[in-house]
Amino acid sequence: MRTRLRLLAPLMLSTACASVSTQTPESPAVPAKSPARPFGTLREQAERQQAWLRERLDTAIPQLMRRSGVDMWVIPMREYNEDPVFKALAAPTTFAARRRTIYVFFDRGPEKGVERLALGGGSQGGVFVPRRSERQVDRGGANRQAELWGPDQWLVLKQVIEERQPRSIAIDVSRTFAFADGLSHGEYEGMAEALGPPWTQRFKPAEGLAVDLLAWRVPDEVRFFEDETKLAWDIIGTAFSRQVITPGVTRVQDVEWWMRQRLTDLGLDTWFQPSVEVQRQGATEASLGDNPIIERGDVLHCDFGVTALRLNTDTQHMGYVLREGETDAPAGLKAALATSNRLQDIVFEELRPGRTGNEVLRTSRQRMTDAGIDGTVYSHPIGLHGHGAGPMVGLWDRQEGVPGNGDHTVMPNEWFSIELQATSPVPEWNGQRVRFALEEDVVLDAQGTVHWAWKRQTDLHLVR
Repeated sequence: MRTRLRLLAPLMLSTACASVSTQTPESPAVPAKSPARPFGTLREQAERQQAWLRERLDTAIPQLMRRSGVDMWVIPMREYNEDPVFKALAAPTTFAARRRTIYVFFDRGPEKGVERLALGGGSQGGVFVPRRSERQVDRGGANRQAELWGPDQWLVLKQVIEERQPRSIAIDVSRTFAFADGLSHGEYEGMAEALGPPWTQRFKPAEGLAVDLLAWRVPDEVRFFEDETKLAWDIIGTAFSRQVITPGVTRVQDVEWWMRQRLTDLGLDTWFQPSVEVQRQGATEASLGDNPIIERGDVLHCDFGVTALRLNTDTQHMGYVLREGETDAPAGLKAALATSNRLQDIVFEELRPGRTGNEVLRTSRQRMTDAGIDGTVYSHPIGLHGHGAGPMVGLWDRQEGVPGNGDHTVMPNEWFSIELQATSPVPEWNGQRVRFALEEDVVLDAQGTVHWAWKRQTDLHLVR
């Protein structure tokens, strides 16, 4: 997703756009998997997500803690000020931390495994063991342990730590990775005051641990991601067709809002406002303005993401509006798309486990230059966040590399959006240079093999 600022003009949806908005009313008679529910009911989705959560904690946490040399990881947070890693720890029925929530992971060794404790916040569907206060309260005649709240939680945390005697205590503080900097200053002060110097001296940043847990994907998430990516393709294919675009009538913002509305009609969401851009023979970006009418002969570009079951896609495609009498796009435009495909091939081949994002960028750009391609590479991880946890592979304005974020290492079980552009002269446009920006999601499996989440665009979408 390439961020850009736009002035939103008043929206007047064309008749063509309105005609394809097909919201299906909710009804018990609607099958679980229908056009209105492409991924099943909310309950079915939640059951699938809960299985992902359990598998992620069972498989990823032990491996990542041992790789990081961490035997205890403490993650405190308060309601509506959640640590970014909360997305990788919370059940699908949990939308925020409960008052204060403190998650504790303690590695008891390969035989006993990693203990998972929740000091407040509940068990998250049985994947954590709740630890409650010893203080008793009367609830309707039943004497029960009180839910942890306030200073009690820090005292119980100290007790948990003293019982287990960890060599080190990982906490989420980082000046490099936002995903690993979730421990707020107030929570740090409260924890440090309660634990005292003997334990705070064992604090260590959990940078790689937090980043890689968020990036870690399990096999069934990959199967779902293929279906989610197919849906993104289907929506783009309809958006870049006569079902939505009437040349000479439809504006780019009509298409953007149709795409977003389509997701809402399907009960889904997006993580950024869809964008559509026009390139036109003889015109500049400034002359086209912010919300041009789409005309015949225009080159179209879109940037679009789907959010479903907390997972995100990120896709950029190119289209062409046929002129009267044309049955295909001009050869020069098709050649420009092929050049961008070649740059995709290069980044795809260079994206390997064990390499840093900056190494992938450097080798890709060298091969791009050797191939005579005028392009830019700005790829990124994707998953629980759109611009996800993991190594950056360039930024559009940082082609020399990204210190810190680009120095993190690619790992198996991780997803990336291969995002880039190549600019090519088009003979049919009197040599005018046209920018072909593409973005497709890829998956690294457990062995580190890379494959497209669905496929990649090799033919222009044609608006007839």
